[in-house]
Amino acid sequence: MSALIILTIVCALTYTFEIVFGLAGTILMIPLLSFLFPVKTLVVYSVLPQVLVAAIGIMRSPKKIDRKFLGGMLVFAFMGAILGFTLFYNVSSEAFRVLLATGITATGLFMVIAPHRAKFNPAGLRAMDTLAGTSQALFGISGPIAMTRLLATYHDKNTVRHYAFAFFLSMNCLRATEYAVHGTYTMEILWMMLVSAPFLAVTLWFSNQLHLHINEQVFRKVVAWMILLGGLSLFYR
Repeated sequence: MSALIILTIVCALTYTFEIVFGLAGTILMIPLLSFLFPVKTLVVYSVLPQVLVAAIGIMRSPKKIDRKFLGGMLVFAFMGAILGFTLFYNVSSEAFRVLLATGITATGLFMVIAPHRAKFNPAGLRAMDTLAGTSQALFGISGPIAMTRLLATYHDKNTVRHYAFAFFLSMNCLRATEYAVHGTYTMEILWMMLVSAPFLAVTLWFSNQLHLHINEQVFRKVVAWMILLGGLSLFYR
């Protein structure tokens, strides 16, 4: 039970980061909790808080979604997800941990060195959509990729955040369905979800408004370094 209490507290903190800024929840959660739970268990579990973050963020936002734009992103992301799911079910736990550590470290390094500097042509944007889908299906993480792609398209941070949540909600609903069809949920994971869900839902509902008051630039610098260090720490688990 103590492990579940720690899980709930850590997720309340890390996914508060995600609902405020649109990324970092799962990337921060996995290194912090990998001492207590297997990495693949945490990746599957993360579908719950990610759906809560995206659903609450969209429900409490006044902005509207351009379905044609979002649909274009999702078509390519779904194609990428096919590869991601294939790798998820066929890569050994140790190889998976190394892949995840490499991905998180590379993400943190990119965010530290070159935040907001990416520019893409149309083909590059579709490649990013596909990569985001692959990463979401494989690791349960696509925030940095999707946010980088959206920041290259929109300048208003609230618009970027809103489309990011719409993308995450769609991809995580796909992930949740795939896990159910494939029989991926274990009793341990379902129990983790059942215990933590009410506390996370209440925390995230009220945390959502924080995005109106927090300095984005300072936060992103702190999170970038946390992601980089978290990725490096996974190599030594």
